[in-house]
This record gives sequence, C-alpha cells and structure tokens, in this order.
Amino acid sequence: MEYLHTMVRCADLEASLDFYCKKLGLVEVNRMENEGGRFTLVFLAAPGDVGRAKDAKSPLVELTYNWDSESYAGGRNFGHLAYRVDDLYTLCQNLLDAGVVINRPPRDGHMAFVRSPDGISIELLQAGQALEPAEPWKSMPNVGEW
Repeated sequence: MEYLHTMVRCADLEASLDFYCKKLGLVEVNRMENEGGRFTLVFLAAPGDVGRAKDAKSPLVELTYNWDSESYAGGRNFGHLAYRVDDLYTLCQNLLDAGVVINRPPRDGHMAFVRSPDGISIELLQAGQALEPAEPWKSMPNVGEW
C-alpha cells in the first residue's frame, strides 16, 4: 500500500488555487476536467515533491471542484493537511502579508495552523529543530478555530 493523495472539496476553485498555490506555495502538477461528471480535479504537490509527483511517487492534494454549486460547511469534518516547512516564521509572515489569518501562531517555533478558503485546517511544522520563540509570534493569540 502507498499513500496517493488527500482530496479536499472546494466551492471556489480559483480562490482555492490562489490560497494553495500563490499563498501557501504548492504547485499544480496535474488537472483533469470531466464534463460528464461535471467536475474538475486539480492535483497539487509541495515544491520539494514536484519531481516525485510526476512519477506518482509523492503525496498530493487533490482539489475537487464540482461545477454545480454545493455547500461544504466545516470542511465536512475533515481533520487537517500537514506540511513540513523550511522556515515556519517566514512562511507565516508571507501568509499574514497575503491576508491569511494565522489561527494558531507558531509561538513555540514548531507548529502553526491556518485555514483554506473552504475551512480546511492546514498544519505547518518546522523542519528539524523548532525555531527560537520570537515576536510577534510568541505573544500572538489564537484566532478562530484550527
């Protein structure tokens, strides 16, 4: 058995791609449109996994966009996606600068949580050792749910 992907339904494909690709930094590696089923699938990989993704050797996020409008309140009780990142503080600052709410700031230099436009929790984990706790993160409160 091997892990293939995590599927996340999205209500607005462009808003989701803006979040996952432009803000979070994932890369689109494949797209399928199914006119008969009235849906689009977009497969995303972390930048460090792009080469492996093309050989189907990397875990992926599958964004599923159903062309007919549906509501996906609460992310359909989905848990979270998790990514290991090279510099947690820099990524969180970039996300904050792009207008993304940092729901659980990286006060410990190790972990943060944000949410996608569809309410999916994204856990961000510092690669290697935790960063030294630093402001503004050290004293920043949690916001909303994560």
